Amino acid sequence: MATHKPTLYLETTVPSYLTARPSRDVVVLAHQQLTREWWEGPLADFDIMVSEVVLDEARRGDAVAARARLAVLAPFAVLPVTVDVERLAQVYVRELRMARDALRDALHIAIASVHEIDYLLTWNCRHIASGRTRRGVRDVNSREDLKTPTICTPEELLHDYGSSE
Repeated sequence: MATHKPTLYLETTVPSYLTARPSRDVVVLAHQQLTREWWEGPLADFDIMVSEVVLDEARRGDAVAARARLAVLAPFAVLPVTVDVERLAQVYVRELRMARDALRDALHIAIASVHEIDYLLTWNCRHIASGRTRRGVRDVNSREDLKTPTICTPEELLHDYGSSE
């Protein structure tokens, strides 16, 4: 019997940390290292998906860095941004009182929710992987009768799916 891999939506901060030059900020450097460890290990345990929002964000900035980000994202399926996704993102912005500049972050969450993705992986702990956002998304999605993805960082999944050290 074939086993079903959990689905995972990969938000832009993860490939950004993976492909960036090592940071001088020790916290960011640790996140970069954890991202590499996750990429080399538990990544294979998931059916990975991205969206046009991720690809658009990955194209921004330095051309060399953008090519590196797009190269690591190339193998993954691309989920569409539908009318339902756009509507739900607006609900998140309004009800979670997200800053207007956080619409793209709300879109990532809405894409994972509408497409019934198991995990949303991110290093964006301000607008996506925060306790307040997780709770608000759960409440909105419950009311909307939508599955809520598990929003987490590579560090959390590394501990869950990585080695048993």
